[in-house]
Amino acid sequence: MDNTAKTESKHFWGFPITHFSYFFIWAVVNGYLTLWMEQVAHLNGTESGAVFSMMAGISLIFQPIFGVVSDKLLFKKTLILTISIVGIFIGPYFQWVFMPILHINAFLVAIVTGTFLSFVLNGGVSVIEQYVQRASLANGFEYAHSRVGGSVAGVVASLVAGRIFLWQPNSIFWACTIAAIILTGLLIFSDKIDLDNAAAAGDTSNSLDMKTVLSVFKIKNLWVLAIFYMGASALFDVFDQQFIIFFKTFFDTAAQGTLVYSYMSSAQTAIEFCLMFPMPWIINKIGSRNGLLIYGFITCIRILGSALSPNWIWVVGFRLLAGLEMPLLLTSIMKYIAGAFDIRLYATVYALASNFAKQISVFIFSSVAGKMYDVIGYQHTYVIMGIVVFFITLFAVFFLKKEDPVQAGEVEDPNAKSETSTSAD
Repeated sequence: MDNTAKTESKHFWGFPITHFSYFFIWAVVNGYLTLWMEQVAHLNGTESGAVFSMMAGISLIFQPIFGVVSDKLLFKKTLILTISIVGIFIGPYFQWVFMPILHINAFLVAIVTGTFLSFVLNGGVSVIEQYVQRASLANGFEYAHSRVGGSVAGVVASLVAGRIFLWQPNSIFWACTIAAIILTGLLIFSDKIDLDNAAAAGDTSNSLDMKTVLSVFKIKNLWVLAIFYMGASALFDVFDQQFIIFFKTFFDTAAQGTLVYSYMSSAQTAIEFCLMFPMPWIINKIGSRNGLLIYGFITCIRILGSALSPNWIWVVGFRLLAGLEMPLLLTSIMKYIAGAFDIRLYATVYALASNFAKQISVFIFSSVAGKMYDVIGYQHTYVIMGIVVFFITLFAVFFLKKEDPVQAGEVEDPNAKSETSTSAD
C-alpha cells in the first residue's frame, strides 16, 4: 500500500513544479512587459500593442503545427523541451538584443520579439497544458491540482517581479531565464508518465493521420468554441495587457501604483490558488460547459466594472474576480474538450479552439485596443470590450454543445462500476 502511494506521489509532484516554472515566466512577461516597454524602451500604446499583436499573429503559425505535432508525439518530450530551452534566452534577448533592434526599426523589433515570445508563450502554452493534461489522465490525478503550481507562480511573480523591476527593470527577464532552466531540468529528470495507463490519454498516435486531423474543421462545435474564445478569453488577455498603465492613473506616482498593483496581483493569484483545489469538484457538479459560460459573464462584469470604477479600491475589487475566472476557465476547458471531442485530437482541438482562434482575436484587438487607448481612453475602450464579451457569451449559451460528462471525467462510468461488480462476484 505504501509503495503504491509513493509511486503515485512520484508521478504527480513533478508536474505542479513544471507548471510553476513555466507560468512564472508567463506571469512575469505578461504582467511587466508593457511596463518595461513604456519605462525602459519608451514605446507608446500603439507600439506596445504592435508587439502583442505580433506575439498573437505569429503564434497563429505555431499553434496548429504544435497541436498536430503534440498529438503525434503524445508523451515524447521533443517539442516541449525545445520550448523550454528557447525560454532560457529571454534574459539575454531583452538585455542585449531588444534595444539595438529597436534603434533600427520599431516594427522590426515587434516582429522579432513577437516571434520569440510567441514560440515560448502564446504558441508554447498549449503544448505545456495538453502535455500535463494527458499526464493527469495517464497518472490518475486532477489536472487542476497540478495547475495550482501555475497559481503559486502568479503569486510569487507578483511579489518578486514588482520589486526587482523597481530595483533593476531588466532583472525580471533574467528571472525568466532562471525559471526556464529549472523547467528544462524538470522535463528531463523529473516528469514521469505511467505508460501502462497511457491509453487513458488517447494513446492512438499510430492511427492519427492527416485526414483525421482535418476532420475537426467539419465539427460545428469547434467553431462555436472558437468564437467563444475569440470573444471572451481573447478580450480577457487584451484587457490585461496594458491594465497596469490604466491602474497607475489612479495614483500620484508610478512607483506607488506599481507597488499596489503588485499586492493586488498577489491577492488575485492567492484566490486563484485556493480555488484551484475545490474547482474540479465544482465543475464536476455544474458541468464544464456551464463553467465556461459563467467564466464569460464574470469576465464581462470585471471589464465593465473596471471601466466604471470611481477609484482604485473599486478597480482592485473587480480585479480580484480574476482569481475566480482562471480556475473556472482552466478546469472547464480541459474537461470540456475531453468530453465534447475525440480525445485522440485533444491537443489539436485545444490548439485550434482555445489558442489559435483566441490569438486571431488578440492579434486584431491588441493593435485596435492600443490605438483606442491613445484616442478615446481606457474607460471607453473597456466599456466596448465588456459589451463584446457579453454578446459573445450569450451566443455560446445558445450554441455551445453539451459535453459527455463521463468522457469529461465529471461523473464515473456506470458501466465501469458494473464491470467491477461482476469481476468481484
